[in-house]
Amino acid sequence: MSVLPLDGVGILVTRPAGQAEELESRLDALGGNVILFPGLDIEPPSDPAALAHVIGKLRDYDLIIFISPTAVESFWPFIHERFGDWPRGFSLAAVGRGTARALSSYQAHHVLVPEDGADSESLLALERLQQVAGQHILIVRGEGGREMLADTLRQRGATVDYAQAYRRVKPAVDPRALLAVWRQGGVRAVTVTSREILANLFDLLGDEGAALLISTPMFVIHERIAAVARERGVVKVIITAPGDDGLVSGLLDWFNPEHD
Repeated sequence: MSVLPLDGVGILVTRPAGQAEELESRLDALGGNVILFPGLDIEPPSDPAALAHVIGKLRDYDLIIFISPTAVESFWPFIHERFGDWPRGFSLAAVGRGTARALSSYQAHHVLVPEDGADSESLLALERLQQVAGQHILIVRGEGGREMLADTLRQRGATVDYAQAYRRVKPAVDPRALLAVWRQGGVRAVTVTSREILANLFDLLGDEGAALLISTPMFVIHERIAAVARERGVVKVIITAPGDDGLVSGLLDWFNPEHD
């Protein structure tokens, strides 16, 4: 009987509820023992009327940029209510291939997306976004977040608005069951996909959990997350490629060095 490459490895997945199924399924198929502990909850926007107002004037925009798959999933119900389907004629862009795939799942195709990278810097490097003077651009995102994308586009002469499609909040979860497993060696890797999730984990887990967290290999998808993890004292931080593909490959490389 062959041994699966992640056989019995306890892997803590901290994505929001409803966003971890695909990663959980892939790790489970590789033999991993997936432990779900959401470090973030996704809730409706504070002002849905403002979001509906923006959707009512979508035709005014020369380009609509989606920051994340969550932005797509949260925006879709408003689009569906207004148009029934993605209306034709919009120019769409996505920060990363995961976001582009989310758009494609709703039949929104021909999406501008970087070949490499999954961040604002990668998107801004594309030729289409170099000459945007006089254009009206909408950025679909959660409340708060980085301002670099909008600031740079404004510096290049564009008018930029936000569609705040959701809120990120710290979950109300009890960590005691997780800590009991962790103390027994049941968590050998932690996956973290945002700085906000990382901050929430330290708050939610308390002093004992923080000690366990910093001593467990942490797999992150961007240097910005890695930098915060190191500042918080995490001993082993492994930066992977973006998305589920990157996390799975990083875990395989760590626990199964023969993985190509």
